[in-house]
Parts: sequence; structure tokens; C-alpha cells
Amino acid sequence: MPKHKMDALLVNGSVKTAGVTFYTRQGKTVVRAAHSLQPKRRTAKQFDMRMRMKHTIALWHVLKPYNPMFPEGTSAYHRFASAANMLPVVYLPNAKKSGEASVLLPQMPVSEGPLPQIELQIEASTASAALLTNLKPTDIEPTERLMLYEFRQTEVESIPNIEVECRQVPLSDFAKKNGRLVLRDSRFADPMCGWALVRIDGDRCSTQTVVTNCTFYTRFTSDQAREEAIASYGGLTE
Repeated sequence: MPKHKMDALLVNGSVKTAGVTFYTRQGKTVVRAAHSLQPKRRTAKQFDMRMRMKHTIALWHVLKPYNPMFPEGTSAYHRFASAANMLPVVYLPNAKKSGEASVLLPQMPVSEGPLPQIELQIEASTASAALLTNLKPTDIEPTERLMLYEFRQTEVESIPNIEVECRQVPLSDFAKKNGRLVLRDSRFADPMCGWALVRIDGDRCSTQTVVTNCTFYTRFTSDQAREEAIASYGGLTE
């Protein structure tokens, strides 16, 4: 019987019902089992790495609607994730919607760029709450914008989440203290909030992280939180 050759477009993918995955390598189609026969491993190091990645993704989803600027690298997310590696590991139990949970952390990255960084300090006195900067009025170029990010820690049905607001702040909104620009508002005394002020000039920005007095996150970075999270996922493996 004659053989017939059929031209076809090879597309990497899988057929779940057949239990196979197929892909193209060096011009040849390779078929493999879709499911590994190896038992799932969850060492202490792997668990910490997965917890860190899970929370980094959740933080990115919080920031992404506000078009955060991380222009270098393969993508904005990859640059954010690289910067977020210095943050503490957040341990959240395996529960419904826990993948959407986000916890406000000091030094959380908000932007990355070549413009001079703004040094921020919270003055939390309720009588004169303020966000202090190291900026002099003459430091700001006419083409620059100042964007203020407000992060508010909330918790609904035991699931922590961060709410975000972002707005441009005109120079006229700033007061001066010792020749430096200052924002005054009672919200800066709120212990459940964090702040970042970003300089933007065209496609350039300053590298900024969150400043906050919020300590809510310690509930999810302690040894006890780690042990409870590990137990909720079925423990560790050797």
C-alpha cells in the first residue's frame, strides 16, 4: 500500500486524555508522558522558594494595574521579581483564595530606573503626620512628575490583601521643612499604610521602595507561620 505524506503544522502542547505531551526539538517531534511518575518533592528549600514566588506574583498583581516602571530586562515582571527576592518569605496557609493574598512589606519594590532615588521618612505624630523627602524644590525638573503610591493593608475573612491608590502630586501640594519638600496628611500616621513617591520623566523613573510603619506582615514571616503553612500543605519531604 503506498504511503502518503501529509504536511502539517506542529504545535507544542499536550493531550490530557492520552496522557502525553508533544513538542518540537531540532526539527523532530518528541512525545513524552504528560505526568511525571516521580513523587512530588517538597523540601524546606523548595517550600520557601515556592512561598516566595507565590507572594511575589500576588504583589505584582497588586501593582500591575498602575503600570509600574521596571524598564530593564526581559519584562517588567521579571525585573520586579528580581528586586522582590530581597523581601522576607511570606508564609500563607494552603486555603481557598490564599493565592490572591498579599501582605504589605517594608522595602517592597515599586519602580526601578536611573533617576535619583527619593529618600522618604514617615513622621507619624498624629499632630503633624507627614511624609518627609530629601528633595529640594530645585531638584525637580520642569518635565518631571511626582507619583505618590499609597498601600493599605486589609484583611477579609482571614485573607490579607493590599489596596492601592496612585496619584500625581503637584509641587504646590508640598510644604517645606528645613528646605526639603514635605507632604502633610493625617493618613501618614496610619500604621496600616505604606508609601512610595516616584520621580518620572518620560520613560525614565527613580528606583523606589515602600516605606511603612506597618508590622502586620510579621504574622506571616515568623517561624510559627512557617510551621503552620508547611502543615497545611501536608508537610515536607526528604
